[in-house]
Amino acid sequence: MIRNYQLGLLYLVKLLIDADGIADEKELAALRVIKEKENIPDDIYRFFENEVKDLKERDVYDAGIAHINQCTSHEKLSVFALLYKLSEVDGRVHLKEIKLLLYSIKTAGIDFDDVVTRAKATPAIV
Repeated sequence: MIRNYQLGLLYLVKLLIDADGIADEKELAALRVIKEKENIPDDIYRFFENEVKDLKERDVYDAGIAHINQCTSHEKLSVFALLYKLSEVDGRVHLKEIKLLLYSIKTAGIDFDDVVTRAKATPAIV
């Protein structure tokens, strides 16, 4: 399951970073921190980078959600709490980021209030 957790997280992080059209340096730094804190091995990260480079936004989303839906409820909650924290990293939360979070959380069958509670208990990413 951990592979699904890590890949699902990476796919959705990519979408969130790209949501406002600007890959802010703070967001890219946060990605590096997430990779380290979540113990994502280099081979999984390279696999992800290779897979995502030619995918359209919808395909990235579908791949991410497919991996997330293979995760436990605890893992799903962890992913969305990290995404919630990531959305705050650049100092502004873009409307498209909010829509992505809300839609993804609903699709994964997680309660938004649970995500907010977990995010509040999660340390800042950077």
